[in-house]
Amino acid sequence: MNAVAAIESLLFVAGEDGIAVDELANLLEIRQEWALYYVMVLRNRLQHDPQSGLRITVINERVQLVTKAAYGEVVKNYAVSPFATKLSQAALETLAIIAYQQPVTRMTIDDIRGVQSSNMIHKLLERDLIMETGRQDSPGRPIIYGVTSYFYQYFGLESLEDLPDIHNLVLDGSVDEETLFKIDDNGEPEQKDFNQTDISQTEFNETTAE
Repeated sequence: MNAVAAIESLLFVAGEDGIAVDELANLLEIRQEWALYYVMVLRNRLQHDPQSGLRITVINERVQLVTKAAYGEVVKNYAVSPFATKLSQAALETLAIIAYQQPVTRMTIDDIRGVQSSNMIHKLLERDLIMETGRQDSPGRPIIYGVTSYFYQYFGLESLEDLPDIHNLVLDGSVDEETLFKIDDNGEPEQKDFNQTDISQTEFNETTAE
């Protein structure tokens, strides 16, 4: 196994959380100084590769894969552009998990969805629907997320108590953002197109942050 390529892959999956050097060492089953060495090799390679828009940052021995400053404007344009469009099904699914499970880590979101969620989280952060609320007191101190005050405005809610009482919330292709968090006169969810057989069987009220 190519250690440098493995580290690059791990950092891509980790997203904005990054990975501590000692975690990389444990994952690759190598000594910590070798893990740091391979990180520096990757950092140097990306830094001098004109065909790559990525770079490595190391802050307090935590490693992140981020975009190069030279491409900040185009990345910003991409991040802002979704404001003109509705949320995708994947984004709605991620947002629903955060709303019902907050405070929640990305790893918990990934476990519930069954797929990697860094991109969806990034888009929701850019749209100011979610925010980082701190770090979990567990190995690696992963970032925890919650919804913002704008989230309530966006969906016409006043508080978390206004959220429909859905414990097995699994979205299918017919769910849209207009009906996702709406309730009828009886206090039941307006949207009836939820099921328990699609993306995950994990009950929201039984899922705990990692």
